[in-house]
Amino acid sequence: MFTFLYHDIIYRPLLNLLVHFYNIIPGHDIGVVIILLTLLIRFALAPSFHKSLKSQKAMNDLQPKLNTLREKHKDDKEGQAKAMMALYKEHNINPMSSCLPILIQLPILIALYQVFSKALGGQNLEGLYSFVYNPGVIDPKFLNLIDLHNPNIVFAILAGATQFVQSKMMMPKASTGQDATARAISIQTTYVLPIVSAVVALNLPAGLPLYWIVTTLFAIGQQYYIMKKYPTPSN
Repeated sequence: MFTFLYHDIIYRPLLNLLVHFYNIIPGHDIGVVIILLTLLIRFALAPSFHKSLKSQKAMNDLQPKLNTLREKHKDDKEGQAKAMMALYKEHNINPMSSCLPILIQLPILIALYQVFSKALGGQNLEGLYSFVYNPGVIDPKFLNLIDLHNPNIVFAILAGATQFVQSKMMMPKASTGQDATARAISIQTTYVLPIVSAVVALNLPAGLPLYWIVTTLFAIGQQYYIMKKYPTPSN
């Protein structure tokens, strides 16, 4: 059942959209196709990502109060947890909502990896809808220069760099009072995750890092909009 839903609701529509865009875009540039497909996915998921990013911003703004609670209840972990949950409830924040983008992106990334592997690798394009023309073979070149079927070090570095910028934007600026676990998570997310992203991207078809670069740039723009619309309140 899960395989059927994954194939028919995620993988097959993505494959058909990719091939359809490839057919209608002048020049049949697969890199442009991937960029358009990425923007389409991000716009479709924008409401849920907006809610998640807004919640993350609100949590970051609460860091001074959370740090105070940690210090106040440093010898009472249960009391600390109850006080923090009460604070989240008071400000109508769900601390788990920031996990939503990861849960949404994971099956899409898996499907795109399979789509790119098939479409850019010269394999038979099985699973096309009857109204989608089968071009036979898709040229994997982006701007007639970059083979998106093979790993690309520049795209890998850019994937890590954009991940770093997004992580820096989403991390709370004030770290005073944070416990060791919170500081460790902050450091790993800000500095380690971008390195891991770049290393992983270096071993994937360049089409996938291109998707990740564009989707991260979109997220950065969305985060910037939220930061401007909901400025951090003065203490």
